[in-house]
Amino acid sequence: MHISEGILSSPVLVTGAALAAGGSAVGLKKLDYERVPQVSILSAVFFVASLIHVPIGPSSVHLILNGLVGILLGWVAFPAILVALMLQAVLFQFGGITTLGVNCLNMALPSALCFYALRPGVRSASPIVSMAASFACGFCAVLLAGLMVALSLAMTGRPFLAVAKLVLVAHVPIMIVEGLITAFCVRFLKQIKPEMLEVTYAR
Repeated sequence: MHISEGILSSPVLVTGAALAAGGSAVGLKKLDYERVPQVSILSAVFFVASLIHVPIGPSSVHLILNGLVGILLGWVAFPAILVALMLQAVLFQFGGITTLGVNCLNMALPSALCFYALRPGVRSASPIVSMAASFACGFCAVLLAGLMVALSLAMTGRPFLAVAKLVLVAHVPIMIVEGLITAFCVRFLKQIKPEMLEVTYAR
C-alpha cells in the first residue's frame, strides 16, 4: 500500500509529513524503553510482511499487519512503522522519501485507532469475543489504511480517482487474510505470553 514518489501533490505531502511527525513524537514519548526490543521485532515483522507486493498503478497490494502491530504497540506503532517504511524506501525503493510521511500516517493511524477502539474486546476473557475483536482489528486496520490511501490519491486530483477505487477494492482479500492472521496471533499470544497484550506506556 506504498504510494510512490511523484504522485501526490505538495499540500498532501506536507500535511502527511506533519501529522506523521506528530504521531511519531507522541509514540516516542509514550514508549517504555524496556519494550524497545519488542517494538524492534514488530517493526521488523511489518518490514518483512510488506516486502512481497503487487503493484497497482501508483500504489501496491501486500500484507501489512498494521492491525497486529496496533494491538501490541498502541500509539507506539507510529515510530515502529516509520522506521520500517524508511528502511524499505532506502533499501528497496518501496514508496519513497517524499511520501514517507503520508505512507506512515496511512499505515500507523489505523493501527492506533483500532487499538483504542477494540482493545477491550481483544483482552476479553471470552475466546469468541477476543477472536472476533482481533479479527476486526486486523480487518479494519487494513480497511482504514486503504481508505486513507484512496483519500490521499483522490485529494491529489481527478486522474487518480479510478486508481483510488481500485486500490481499495484490491485490498478486500488482504483485509480478510489479515483479520485471520491477527486473530490467530492474538490467540497464540494469550496462551504463551499474555503480558504482551498488556500495553503500558512510559510516564
